[in-house]
Amino acid sequence: MTLNDCLQLAYLPSKRNHMLLLYPREILILDLEVNQTVGVIAIERTGVPFLQVIPCFQRDGLFCLHENGCITLRVRRSYSSVFTTSEDPDPDPVQELTYDLRSQCDAIRVTKTVRPFSMVCCPVNENAAALVVSDGRVMIWELKSAVCNRNSRNSSSGVSPLYSPVSFCGIPVGVLQNKLPDLSLDNMIGQSAIAGEEHPKGAVLQEVHLKFLLTGLLSGLPSPQFTVRMCPPLTTKNIKMYRPLLAVGTGNGSVLVYHLTNGLLYKELSVHSCEVRGIEWTSLTGFLSFATSTPNNMGLVRNELQLVDLPTGRSIAFRGERGNDESPIEMIKVSHLKQYLAVVFKDKPLELWDVRTCTLLREMSKNFPAITALEWSPSHNLKSLRKKQLATREAMARQTVVSDTELSIAESSVISLLQEAESKSELSQNISAREHFVFTDNDGQVYHLTVEGNSVKDSARIPPDGSMGGITCIAWKGDMLVLGDMDGNLHFWDLKGRVSRGIPTHRSWVRKIRFAPGKGNQKLIAMYNDGAEVWDTKEVQMVSSLRSGRNVTFRILDVDWSTSDKVILASDDGCIRILEMSMKSSCFRMDEQELTEPVWCPYLLVPRASLALKAFLLHQPWNGQYTLDISHVNYPENEEIKNLLQEQLNSLSNDIKRLLLDPEFTLLQRCLLVSRLYGDESELHFWTVAAHYLHSLSPEKAASTPTEETGPRGRVNNPLDICYDILCENAYFQKFQLERVNLQEAKRSTYDHTRKCTDQLLLLGQTDRAVQLLLETSADNQHYYCDSLKACLVTTVTSSGPSQSTIKLVATNMIANGKLAEGVQLLCLIDKAADACRYLQTYGEWNRAAWLAKVRLSSEECADVLKRWVDHLCSPHVNQKSKALLVLLSLGCFSGVAETLHSMRYFDRAALFVEACLKYGAFEVNEDTAKLISAIYADYARSLKNLGFKQGALLFASKAGAAGRDLLNELEPPKQEPGEE
Repeated sequence: MTLNDCLQLAYLPSKRNHMLLLYPREILILDLEVNQTVGVIAIERTGVPFLQVIPCFQRDGLFCLHENGCITLRVRRSYSSVFTTSEDPDPDPVQELTYDLRSQCDAIRVTKTVRPFSMVCCPVNENAAALVVSDGRVMIWELKSAVCNRNSRNSSSGVSPLYSPVSFCGIPVGVLQNKLPDLSLDNMIGQSAIAGEEHPKGAVLQEVHLKFLLTGLLSGLPSPQFTVRMCPPLTTKNIKMYRPLLAVGTGNGSVLVYHLTNGLLYKELSVHSCEVRGIEWTSLTGFLSFATSTPNNMGLVRNELQLVDLPTGRSIAFRGERGNDESPIEMIKVSHLKQYLAVVFKDKPLELWDVRTCTLLREMSKNFPAITALEWSPSHNLKSLRKKQLATREAMARQTVVSDTELSIAESSVISLLQEAESKSELSQNISAREHFVFTDNDGQVYHLTVEGNSVKDSARIPPDGSMGGITCIAWKGDMLVLGDMDGNLHFWDLKGRVSRGIPTHRSWVRKIRFAPGKGNQKLIAMYNDGAEVWDTKEVQMVSSLRSGRNVTFRILDVDWSTSDKVILASDDGCIRILEMSMKSSCFRMDEQELTEPVWCPYLLVPRASLALKAFLLHQPWNGQYTLDISHVNYPENEEIKNLLQEQLNSLSNDIKRLLLDPEFTLLQRCLLVSRLYGDESELHFWTVAAHYLHSLSPEKAASTPTEETGPRGRVNNPLDICYDILCENAYFQKFQLERVNLQEAKRSTYDHTRKCTDQLLLLGQTDRAVQLLLETSADNQHYYCDSLKACLVTTVTSSGPSQSTIKLVATNMIANGKLAEGVQLLCLIDKAADACRYLQTYGEWNRAAWLAKVRLSSEECADVLKRWVDHLCSPHVNQKSKALLVLLSLGCFSGVAETLHSMRYFDRAALFVEACLKYGAFEVNEDTAKLISAIYADYARSLKNLGFKQGALLFASKAGAAGRDLLNELEPPKQEPGEE
């Protein structure tokens, strides 16, 4: 198996210098320091191959996607204590990294066209995965935890138990305290114990099991073919009940109705038993669709024409018992007023139907011309009929007061018209208006017919134009009639000006043309075999074009307009695209979406409102208790913004609301929770590290429980998660590095690997084990002599003055001559690791110096090295102040953290951090810190004032003392005494 067979490369974020190689049957874990495999995750022979892997940051785990669509979670196995002190060699080192299967979701039914496509994991909480299936479905699987009984655990499985963490949102909590275990992955399970670590004594550990739950399903489109039809356009009359619905006919006979404003499937209707060929809307709540079966030997099919009512989902056969063994329907066209329906067959005369009563008005004679294209006219006489109807009603209303003479003057035709109007159209209670349509035959002759009631009259015939080919489609809007022919020509007829113009497009035959909605909008889309074009019929020029080829890999199946400036393209790659008129991707404002239910997403708000919502959730010192009702807060903004903020607050889950309203939920936990809600990874890391070290290093806690944090052998109870690497406690970080080097040693196979392990052991102070590895060098190796002498040196080195001076001189010369690593090793041999760190920093090896300081130096010396690193990170040419903040937090330099936050203008984070530090007693009260706190409070008060929170601004301005006096006077001007000017 070679690297070319690898499906995916990934890096483990929770482990530095580790890389994953994904193969179909196994996952290899490589340690890049020794370039060696240190772990293999293999599946059994009958198992389903891997497709994708996503490593986790919060815990040492892997989300794996398999070829059957199953998502599995594998968590690294924890080991019991195997060595006693850091100086003793490990008698039985961990042989390899082992990841146990902890949970898996249900698989999908895989076919030739349905297969898992990809998987993504929630980057903030890492407790949910979204699976994308090739048929367009998106499945959201959330990870849930459940406390299990000890009796239910299968001890024979060989899988180490998973325990719930002892802390929640950075603070240790009891079993009965209010918490949300499923908030994130690190709140579900505690970190796996490294080799040599035991679970804290006396801690209440609850074993948990994990399971996947399907919490979201977004259905996609089935496989093509598609036919699309947008509902009637938005007008001033239907604005109250209008919904932007798109009907999509599919190849399996179903019709999918999508709500375009929220992008969700509105309804899925199984209407037909064969492929849907066309859809026409009869109203905003109903449509007609037709389908044709496969032709038999005689070319006859079964036609299905259904009338569907969307609110009820009821579908009725529009043509009754008709449709078996007849010529296939080629098109259906509903008139402009939705009164009449024209049904065009391939080898059968035209049928005209009344849509309102579902009755056949006229079936044309057998010698009726064969129709190649048909379109209804937008003109009608409805307005004049309504005027006559209104005049008749007024006359009928006056008949009680008018004289017999005046009554006789009323035209009998008007009264008869009223009687006729009342007798018909019982469904809509509207009179039947006169409408027109045109069609063309095989010879290109244009026919104009008039329909009124059940009367069909032949109005005019236009002989064929020699310049036109066979007409394939017609579009009519206003005074513009456009015809497309088989030669790819578009013919524009200005009926008012009686001018016609033919434009060759030099493309294939015109399959469909359709005008855009909107009064006065004369844009038109034309569909060809190889693409589509948008034309301006006023100027008779092309606006945009899209052609299948090198850049466009799909073929267009159908077109329509969604709005007056956006087009809809159905394509053979299984997608329906809504594009701008320029045939480019269309953007849609998320705050304009009509969501079916409230969704927590503060980024839908305008930036100022989103920041105000964050400030409201973080800290409410002006209230006696926390509230989620912003309507009672003195927030002098317009009511619309206030309502939007309240909608976001209401959309929070009940579990989150319970936490935010809990009086025992500390400020640090609240900051950490809000950073998760906002998905702010920078704040999330800051408050995680801050909560841990403020709690563990607080003076009150250290005074009350002096032995709680550190136990025997330097073991740390409840340490910072190892994913934070260099920020962890020194003892815990050293244990982790010892485990890693033991693992590297167990996997060594070449001399180079052995040499790298030896170098690491020397730096870690494991001299006895390093000597053993040096003595393993074979006599035929070119480094045999040097390694033998090095073993002697390591064994016989003493702390006498002359030997230390000599070794230090040699180390200094080696460093000066480019042998930095060798010189650092020599300095570590004589316990001069502090000098080694300074040399490393001098030569720009800042990360290596920090690593060495954490594993070899005392707390004070390590702090000096890390503080120099902080100065380097804060320097203008590096400018990594966010990383410097985390290092300062790990050192307990809380005043430096507040000062750095204030210099970065993070006023809200600085003020809340100061509040937490004052609560934990983490600040030394002196003149400098008092000035810093006053400046932070004053700037935070101004920030709250700008966001509209006057009460909060007053409170922090009063806390700021002299620094906030000007702001206090601005917010509450002093009252003038009587007589003062």
